[in-house]
Amino acid sequence: MHSVAVCALMVSLSRTLGLDNDQLHQAGMAGLLHDVGKMMIPTEILNKPGRLTDIEFATVKNHPAEGHKFLLTGSGVGDVVLDVCLHHHEKINGSGYPDKLSDLQISQFAKMGAVCDVYDAITSDRPYKKGWEPAEAIRKMAEWRHGHFDQKIFEAFVRSVGIYPVGSMVKLESGQLGVVMEQTAKSLLTPKVKVFFSIKSNGRIAPEILDLSKHYCKDKIVSHEDPEKWDIPDICELWSGLSETLW
Repeated sequence: MHSVAVCALMVSLSRTLGLDNDQLHQAGMAGLLHDVGKMMIPTEILNKPGRLTDIEFATVKNHPAEGHKFLLTGSGVGDVVLDVCLHHHEKINGSGYPDKLSDLQISQFAKMGAVCDVYDAITSDRPYKKGWEPAEAIRKMAEWRHGHFDQKIFEAFVRSVGIYPVGSMVKLESGQLGVVMEQTAKSLLTPKVKVFFSIKSNGRIAPEILDLSKHYCKDKIVSHEDPEKWDIPDICELWSGLSETLW
């Protein structure tokens, strides 16, 4: 699922960057195959719930090289896929692996792979940690971006997913719950939100779309919310139903 998710994120990011259809296809394939080397890592290490030993971590760090070697044994694997597989853990400041490449030494596609890989990794549940909410993940990545990520590519990635991604549930300052429906041009902090529940009156309200980017709208998002944490009858079904109308 991680590979499928990174594939989708790479395609979305490619569109935001204005890449052509051939480049978009290559980026998607690179996302799908970037972690193929993890097949060569023992399952007990990959699924270990506790902290890895230095030896175990060194083994995990071999997966880009192992994946690259594996892909070279096949046919029809393009240079972009090979590059992203080998270099998606490189960092702009040269502290990544396996080759400690820095900034201009790292290709655009590998820089894209680095951002997409980290985002899905930290928003997913793993044996050793609970995934962060999307908004929290973006905030953390923004703190790391100067050493880890290419600035322009990170900014394009944020535009492609939104700080509050489409379909996510949020709480507004007014005490209403809503679903993010669409990003707006003004700011990633002010999407269009369809409100459907009032926390103050503890009841459903007639769904209404609020464009938080408009000057007349005084409301704002205060937090990203997990529907399951709310002890409200049918809220998960209601939120899910509203989210499905997006697609």
